[in-house]
Amino acid sequence: MLVAERIYSGELAATETLILPFDLRCKSRLRTQLASGEEIGLFLAPGTVLRGGARLEANDGRIVAVTAADEPLMEVRCATPLLLARAAYHLGNRHVAVQLDADWLRLQPDHVLRQMLLGLGATITELAAPFEPEAGAYSPGHQHDTMHGKGKIHMYGNKRG
Repeated sequence: MLVAERIYSGELAATETLILPFDLRCKSRLRTQLASGEEIGLFLAPGTVLRGGARLEANDGRIVAVTAADEPLMEVRCATPLLLARAAYHLGNRHVAVQLDADWLRLQPDHVLRQMLLGLGATITELAAPFEPEAGAYSPGHQHDTMHGKGKIHMYGNKRG
């Protein structure tokens, strides 16, 4: 089995591809498969969140490109920027992982959050797309699961004295 233990930041091009949804890109220990079908084990630093476009260096020197998989999402749109900001506020107040754009918010499907957002005047569309939620106000950081299994991202800055 191929093993990857670190993020790669060099100049070499990737020769392998690893396609994962967001929930699996947040696991520091994972046994999965490359797009080619070859098995790979990830042994990354705790709290590592792999973003689409990241690259890993495997134990045999191969470079593995990480691709964010399409996954079911809710896209939230509102009639005005104020209503969209209000929706973002209420999602943030619940520590929900959210991907932001000037015109929409995207989050993993949740029937309770759907009802809340509809009550705030939002329009919700179901779609399949890569999910790249905001990391938070500080970095680098980590993510952990809430009691309902949805991602909760906390980012902590390096303190320098």
